[in-house]
Amino acid sequence: MSVQKNVAMVGLGFGAEFIPIYQAHPHANVAALCRRNEEKLKACGERFGVETLYTEYADVLADPSIDFVHINSPIPDHARMTLEALDAGKHVMCTVPMATTIEDCRKIVEKVKETGLKYMMAETVVYSREYLFVKDLYERGELGEVQYLAASHPQDMNGWPSYWERMIPMHYATHVVSPCLGLLDSPAESVSCFGSGRVRDDIREKSGNKFAVETCHIKFKDRDLTAHIWRFLYDVARQYRESFDVYGTKKSFEWTLVEDEPMVLHTAGKPEKEIPEKVEVPDFAHLLPKEIQRFTLPAEIQDAEHLSFVQGGGHGGSHPHLVHEMVSALVEDRDPRPNAVTSANWTCVGLCAHESALKGGELVRLPEFTLA
Repeated sequence: MSVQKNVAMVGLGFGAEFIPIYQAHPHANVAALCRRNEEKLKACGERFGVETLYTEYADVLADPSIDFVHINSPIPDHARMTLEALDAGKHVMCTVPMATTIEDCRKIVEKVKETGLKYMMAETVVYSREYLFVKDLYERGELGEVQYLAASHPQDMNGWPSYWERMIPMHYATHVVSPCLGLLDSPAESVSCFGSGRVRDDIREKSGNKFAVETCHIKFKDRDLTAHIWRFLYDVARQYRESFDVYGTKKSFEWTLVEDEPMVLHTAGKPEKEIPEKVEVPDFAHLLPKEIQRFTLPAEIQDAEHLSFVQGGGHGGSHPHLVHEMVSALVEDRDPRPNAVTSANWTCVGLCAHESALKGGELVRLPEFTLA
């Protein structure tokens, strides 16, 4: 198959990591780059050999050669830029979260249905090697029946761009929501969330949020199952961690407490001291076209000093999987995973969770448009 899909990369900080992956993919072509800073834009273009450069997003959308945009802009811009791209007839892959309001999530879902275009939220966790390892165990029946899931994402955002100071913890929760809901391919039906502790005054004033930590229970739709997730951004002492635990009737998987240490598998029916077993999670590059398999490895990271990688552990080798899923969805004319509805459900869990926290833990149902 010789189909080529032209992508415009929008946002070239963290976004530049994806350029060489697209360039190596057999069905993708980096047709344009977009960044507001013209000097850095030109430097990036020269580095990767991309000649079509735009400082204005509107010019990207007016370019008839562009099939889809990959948006890596600051979070406040995600919804606007996504809707503008869909209105311009472009497919969209956008980094997380989909939006920061329920209404914007609704608009994106409705616009995708109206236009028939593809939308994918580039959620790294559900393409990380750790998630793919657990998914493989689950699909082969080794976990048995899943009884409970838990996920945490503590991360000190001091030193990050200033817009993070206006962020609410649960408004950036997809890294912990997605593995829980994605594993069972089931949407969230309702949430109950509590806030705990206090952030310092300047963060509270900028964000409008007083809670240092937000901790949420998720009720799965049509299942007797819940997941527990928690988030913080400031004023809590903890090493970065994006954890994902799954408890099954046969086996359970637990994330290490300290980064870079082995994960743990617990197996039912063994003598007590033999129940836990430390495991090294394998890479899952074999799921990818050979041309991009190397990009799951840390050696291929362009900017290893970027805070996304210093704190983010290289995102579990997920980047080439994200690229391959979006490009394959376009070539095969199918919905990418996660599609617009699923992305909205995963994003709205956090938005509804904060609403619940403001109401003292009151149960909040997910919007119907996220359950279709």
